[in-house]
Parts: sequence; structure tokens; C-alpha cells
Amino acid sequence: MKITAIKQQVKRAGRYSMYVDGEYSFSLSEGALLDSKIVVGQELSEDEVSEYKQLSADDKLYNQTLRYIAMRPRTKWEIETYLHKKNASPPLVELILNKLSIIGLIDDKKYAQAFVNDRRLLRPASRRKLVNDLRKKHVPVNVIEEVVGSETEDEHAALRHIIEKKRQQGKYQDDLKLMQYLARQGFNYGDIKDAMNDNQAS
Repeated sequence: MKITAIKQQVKRAGRYSMYVDGEYSFSLSEGALLDSKIVVGQELSEDEVSEYKQLSADDKLYNQTLRYIAMRPRTKWEIETYLHKKNASPPLVELILNKLSIIGLIDDKKYAQAFVNDRRLLRPASRRKLVNDLRKKHVPVNVIEEVVGSETEDEHAALRHIIEKKRQQGKYQDDLKLMQYLARQGFNYGDIKDAMNDNQAS
């Protein structure tokens, strides 16, 4: 079995189609092609072709995972779940997770920090809600505690911000409904009461 042509794919930059005995056989990324050192005219055994086909499939899944991460930041658990849904073998899952960790694309602490910062900037929420949301993403408990912490200053600021925003929008002018809404966001009753009193006094 001979490599008769290596052609760069038109629609997928950085990927190459490999032809064996005049017919398309498999494709490789530019990096995988360089690592393989395959050249036109090279003879391959049937087992070698099978191995390269598996490498091609694994490489495609890795690139699909990169696109999945590019859509928005992901936790390690989310990426692992994605790979399992793609029917990746346990060794391949571990290999891809390790590669992504090495290049810094898996970092639950960075994810949690960005998540908390975004929420505080765009949609302020209670510490309890932040913790629950991060737990749903299976961020390790020690990471959550380190990132969210036990400080209450930001929580009080978030509470005041929400109250002011809802008042300005004309929503929840009824105090009881506003308190119920804030309770659903994870704030405790005492803090809600204090913040609403401060808002009315200002």
C-alpha cells in the first residue's frame, strides 16, 4: 500500500487528505502530518494504514473539542462529558484532557474566576447562587471556596445593585414581590431587608 498523493483540503485549512493507491484513505492535521513524516511514495502496511485512520479520527475529535471550547469557556467536567457523548474511549478522553490542560484550555480555577467576575458585572447574584451554579458545572469545592470566598462586601454591593436596577426598570415596585425575587437569587432575608431599607432611605 503506497501513499500516492497528499492534498491540502480546500474547506479545512491546516488539514491534509492522504491518498493510498490512488484513493482517499484518511486525513491528518498539519501537526500530525509533520509528526508522522509521511511522504508521497512511502509504502505502508495494512496495520499502519489502520493506525493512521484511527489517528485521523482521534485528531478530528480533538479539533472538534477545540471548537466546542471556543464557543465559550468550559469546565473540565463539561469537556469530559462532551467527549463521552462522542463515544471517545477512556484512554482518548484522558489524552485529550491532558493535552488541553497542558496548553491552558482546561483550568477550573480560571473558569470560576471568570464566571464570578462576569456575574458580578452583568448579573449580580448572591454568594449562595454563585456557589450552586459552579457546583452544577462540577467545579471542585475547594476551587469554589477559594474563588467565591466568604467575604460579604461584594454580596451586599450586588444586592444593592439589583434593587436599584429593578426599581429603575419599573419592575418589582411591590416590596414583597421584590423580596421574593431576591430570595430566589439566593440572598438571605436579613440582608434583603437591610438593603431595601438602605435603598428607601437614599
